Order: sequence, then structure tokens, then C-alpha cells
Amino acid sequence: MIQPLQASETRVRPWREPLAVAAGLRDRDGALALLSDGGPLGRRSFVAADPDWTGGEGGLDLLRDPALSRGVIGLHAYDAGARPATGPRPPVWPDLMLARYPAMLAFDHRERTVTVTGRGLDAAAAAVAADRAEAWLSQAADIAAPPPPAAAFTAEAAPEAYLAAVADVVARIAAGELFQANIARAFSGDLHPGADPFDVMLRLAGRAAAYGAFWRLGDRALVSNSPELFLTFDPASRRIETRPIKGTRPRAADPARDAALAADLQASAKDRAENLMIVDLMRNDLSRVAEPGTVAVERLFEIETHPTVHHLVSTVAATARPGTGVADLLAATFPPGSITGAPKHQAMKVIAAHEPPRGPWCGSLFHIGDDSALTASVLIRTASFERVEGLWRFRALAGAGIVADSEPAAELAETEVKILALREALAGS
Repeated sequence: MIQPLQASETRVRPWREPLAVAAGLRDRDGALALLSDGGPLGRRSFVAADPDWTGGEGGLDLLRDPALSRGVIGLHAYDAGARPATGPRPPVWPDLMLARYPAMLAFDHRERTVTVTGRGLDAAAAAVAADRAEAWLSQAADIAAPPPPAAAFTAEAAPEAYLAAVADVVARIAAGELFQANIARAFSGDLHPGADPFDVMLRLAGRAAAYGAFWRLGDRALVSNSPELFLTFDPASRRIETRPIKGTRPRAADPARDAALAADLQASAKDRAENLMIVDLMRNDLSRVAEPGTVAVERLFEIETHPTVHHLVSTVAATARPGTGVADLLAATFPPGSITGAPKHQAMKVIAAHEPPRGPWCGSLFHIGDDSALTASVLIRTASFERVEGLWRFRALAGAGIVADSEPAAELAETEVKILALREALAGS
């Protein structure tokens, strides 16, 4: 039985760069870095190591245990949520990974302060955990970008296979089978001997996103540079928020051309229709756990600009029913609608017909804070790693939402734009 950490101690300390602090912990057990860009959606970053409990085999119901109500990090793999539609498939990643962290650092990018948190069974244990977390601040390491850690970044299937998959989905849409499906391409390779997944995090430092992350547990690791929020939940107000991304344009070096690409995205009838389908899907998902009449689209078709792409983003919010918890929210909404399609169940069946299991990609990485609040990202722009015989092997995916008027060549080009930052971080330009 997991014992709850009932006592906590917090201290506020001067600012340190979270990536540098994370670099000092990169080789520790359970090394964790939730690294935001400090923007409106990513005000705080978190760094931790040395979890006192890890698990996940009990599934989402584990999150109903009060002992896991704060200081918990979780990774819910895409295939776990897709299985009701796809049936059994060979697993490539655990369905759920959880870890509880008694010691944690929270970096407030706006106030330029660091909050040291220690949790324990009693006040003395909480103070010891806080001491351990505070010591991490003095162990910050160099964050210079290393050379590319991989020699190759190889597509697992030929481009022609993706073109054929897109054409098939367009035909299925024309036949009335579904409205939209997100179809992905996979890339893989090996890191050089001595290279480490954290090297990829360092190489992404100049392209920070709101929901960047590094997490390693045992022989598995994850590097994510995701800009997409899946869910936030505030138990005090019972507010749920989701911000699906649908619609992408590449960035351009010329400012005028760059602005024109963003304007083209916002005016695109195809991209707006694609976005609206997912907004409606997320409204439906949230309604399963929301107070009647509270689901609302607060913002529609906003442009978000990132280092390599422009995105079209909408915001849907709701008030949760009394007694709703993290497990209920994830069960009602997972996998994220923006990376499945509509109707969701049928879209996941179609995806499975064209893709092997996805693993962590397009699942969710989530953090349960001291107030039991949830922040969960969508694991796009993400590479997963597994260590086999001392070497790290990686896998990364990029997808595009396929609709009735999709052109296969254009969708293929979109996957190249989306995978660009990870490709350069892993194998160079």
C-alpha cells in the first residue's frame, strides 16, 4: 500500500535556469524536467529526481488513491486509449507509467524565483526532502548543445506508403466512413555509443515549447517539445480546459513571407473545418464529466507561432461535476481528439489499419501538483527511447489530419515540417 505524503515544506529561492539544474540531475534515477518556454501557457518549469514510488500496472484507477494526489508524473501511452477500437496489438510501451516525487523544484519564469518543495510522511521527512531538492540548485551543469547524438534518422516506411495511406483515408471519408483521421509516419535510429537522450533535450533548448519535457525511468526515456495542451484541471474551481491544435504552416525566414503563411493558415477554410471537427469532438468528450450546460468554446481559430511552425488553436472549457478526479477526466477524453480524428472510435480503427502501435507518441504526459491540479500535454514533437544492450534506440513520429479535400503530397510535406526540429536535434541538419 502506498502511504500518503501528508506533510510538506516549501521554500522560495533565487532564480536558476531550469535546464541547467536538470542537466545536473540527468543521470539520477527518475530524472525529470518539465521545461516550459516561459510564455503565457508555460509560466512554470519543474525539475525533480529520485521518485519514492513507481508503478502503473493498475491502470488509471491507481490515480484514485489519495496517496497519488500530488507530486505525481504520469505517461499514458496512446495505444492504451485506442485499444477499445483497435483490439489487442503487440505493446511497444507500457500503457501507464507513474512516479511520485517527494522532492521537486518549481521555476516561475515570470517572478524569476524557484520554489523548493519537500513532501513526506511527517514534517521531519518533508524537511529532509526539501533539503535534497534545494541541494540540486547548486549542482547545475553546463548546458552547451552537444554534437548530434545520432548518425541517422530513418523513415520506417517509404514516402509512397504514406501517400497511399492518405489516399485511402480520403476515399474512406468520401464513402462516409469517417470525417477525419490523423495519419502518422514513424522514424527511428540509434544514438551513438556514450550518447544519451538528454543530449537531445539540450539540442532543443533554442526551440523551447510550452510543454517541453525530459523523463527517464530505468531503460526508457522520453524527450518532448510539445506545444499542445491536452487538459488542465483545477479541483478548487472544477475548471477543465483543453486547447486542441489542428492546422499547420511552416515558418519562413523572410518576415513578410512568414506573416503571409500565418495569414493563409488563419483564412484557410480546410484548416478551419479540420479544427472545428476536433473542437466539436472535444466538446463531446468533456460533456461526459462536465456539469450540464458548462461546456463552451472560449477561443476559436487562434494563431500560435512556434520556432518552426504556425498552428491553428482553439480553446474549449467546462466545469467538472462534483467529485470528478484525474482518473475520470483521462478516462473520458483519452486519447486526445486532435491526434485521432472524428468520429474518434472509427478514426482509431482506421489509424491502426495504416500504422503499427504508436507507443508514447500522441499519448499524454501529465503532472499532478500540490493542489491536486492536473496539467497534461499531448505528446506530439516527441521522441521515445529504449536502452538495449547499453545503446539507446529512438523512435519519433509526425502526423497530419486527413480530411475530404486532403492532397497526399501536401500532407506528406506537413509531416516533414513537423518532424524538422526533432530530426535536427537527433541527427543534425
